[in-house]
Amino acid sequence: MQGPTLRDVANAAGVHTATASRALNPNARALVNPETARRVLRAAESLGYRPNPIARSLKTAKSGTVGLVIPDLTNPLFPPIVRGIEDVLAPAGYSTLIVNTDDRPDREQAQITSLRSRRAEGLIIATALLEHPLLGQLQEQRVPMVLVNRRTEGLDIGSVAANDATGIGLAVRHLVDLGHRRIIHLAGPQHTSTGVERLRAFRTAMREYDLDDTARIMVCDRWTEDAGAQTLRTALDSGDDFTAVVAGNDLIALGCYDVFAERDITCPTDISVIGFNGMPFLDKLRPPLTTIAIPHQDIGREAARMLLESIAEPDRTPRSVLLPPTLVVRGSTAPPRP
Repeated sequence: MQGPTLRDVANAAGVHTATASRALNPNARALVNPETARRVLRAAESLGYRPNPIARSLKTAKSGTVGLVIPDLTNPLFPPIVRGIEDVLAPAGYSTLIVNTDDRPDREQAQITSLRSRRAEGLIIATALLEHPLLGQLQEQRVPMVLVNRRTEGLDIGSVAANDATGIGLAVRHLVDLGHRRIIHLAGPQHTSTGVERLRAFRTAMREYDLDDTARIMVCDRWTEDAGAQTLRTALDSGDDFTAVVAGNDLIALGCYDVFAERDITCPTDISVIGFNGMPFLDKLRPPLTTIAIPHQDIGREAARMLLESIAEPDRTPRSVLLPPTLVVRGSTAPPRP
């Protein structure tokens, strides 16, 4: 069965076929009115149109590829973000080269060097350390790039992420409304922007409710289930008295479940726990995990659109977009034991 054609896209967008062709070609898109180009791209996306990258590369000497740099491919957070990215890039004629860095700067450097040697026309980067000199080097070299689910300070780089402050505020408010006053935060690594921003937001939220947070912050060294479990063990062994946990992400929250099983702790009767990110299958846990869900695919789509803009207009001022998260209440949170 033949898929949608360029003429179908043009008809759906209400433009001439030549206009649609230019709008779908990153190297000719500047010749089209920006609003018209966006209309054509949305029409192509909705129809599932796929340009022929081989034919285009022969005409333009461009690779038609974008590099996607992921810190951990085993993290369930990233597949729906990748799906959103590809939903936008494919109709625009781009294929995605995905690389995994294991959250190691040396491996990230090597992978990005490889992507550039393959003539990737831009990068979507899901790793952003607080100290990240590689990003500065790429910016100096005018490499089109967008940060996804991360932000960085001191560099003018486009980024798309969920609003961490809003999300943590929703989590703390939910627990306070249930009656919790002794709340601990298992924070993410403090060498990452996300870990720092969510910890800062937790402190702010606790102050808003006049709750003392000075002894109720524990930092995980990684965004993993094992790190979450080890950090919760440390918190319990310290004798700190708490009734609820705000985890830095869902994987850290899963580590809490492991410790609950080890120590015969009943969730949420003894301790409530809330995660962050809204990973798939959290509703299958026992109890199902309450979490702050982020719009994964929307983050991916917006990052892809921003990268296409950057490729087409290299001098365009980068934007920073924060998308709203939502609270998903499930069985892992309840009022504290009287």
